[in-house]
Amino acid sequence: MKYRRLGRSGLKVSEISLGSWLTFGKTVDESMATKTVHKAYELGINFFDSANVYERGEAERIVASALKEYPRESYVIATKAYGPMGDGPNDRGLSRKHVIEQVNASLKRMELDYVDVFYCHRYDEDTPLDETLRAIDDLIRQGKILYVGVSEWSAAQIQEAVAIADKYLLDRIIVNQPQYNMLHRDIEDEIIPVCEKNGISQVVYSPLAQGVLTGKYRGGTIPTGSRGANSQVNTWVKNIINGIVSTKLDRLEEFATELGVTLPELALSWILRQHNIASTLVGATNPEQIEANAKATDLVLGFEEIKRIESILTV
Repeated sequence: MKYRRLGRSGLKVSEISLGSWLTFGKTVDESMATKTVHKAYELGINFFDSANVYERGEAERIVASALKEYPRESYVIATKAYGPMGDGPNDRGLSRKHVIEQVNASLKRMELDYVDVFYCHRYDEDTPLDETLRAIDDLIRQGKILYVGVSEWSAAQIQEAVAIADKYLLDRIIVNQPQYNMLHRDIEDEIIPVCEKNGISQVVYSPLAQGVLTGKYRGGTIPTGSRGANSQVNTWVKNIINGIVSTKLDRLEEFATELGVTLPELALSWILRQHNIASTLVGATNPEQIEANAKATDLVLGFEEIKRIESILTV
């Protein structure tokens, strides 16, 4: 496994990280989830991602429980807050009240003294940004959070957060978590340039486009038990699979075969060509999947390979 620095910090994270959305606490039972986390750790993966809203904290608990047998300093664990955790008007968002309550609740569920990375899961239009950043800075000073990140914020929102942090001498954002894959490249135009300028890395999710870039959904068929069978993913998968995408998948798979790798390995390695990306976040339902995904770090694409892929993707 290879490691990269997370933003303008000294923290090093594995190029492949393990997430828990739609898997742990839902489609994957705790025993299998634990085995998957253990396999990831054995492979050198040190970065594990969750959020309070993933099965209302159950995913957090499972990830932390699986890691408990390892030295705390040997892994990096992340969680998030923003989404609804109750029916009250203050049970969501990024107010000081909600952020502090949710960080404390996450730590209690995970039986941890601190989380390495805390993400603002989305941007909160209803809360002044300086209020959110001050609350997080207070938690950092209390030792409950080590680093701060955001997820799916615009370039302008990220720049505003950096300016506020600098003005009030608050801890800066060091990581952004956006969606990014061969079929979804929105961050290339504005997000990556702004983040590079401000010392902020990307930790990208959905690197295999919810399984589309494994090739298993070709023809619009959704295998029983696959991630695409989940109601939250099913419609998205059916909408994205069309003639153009299927043709791209065929050509990408042909190229992967030429290189002696799988399509997922090619897709993950393509993401890691971006130096601003510190890690690509994968979801695995069993140890075999995480082992297969981890192989992507062995493949380093050269200029000609990247050019070939670009010619396929821009058709």
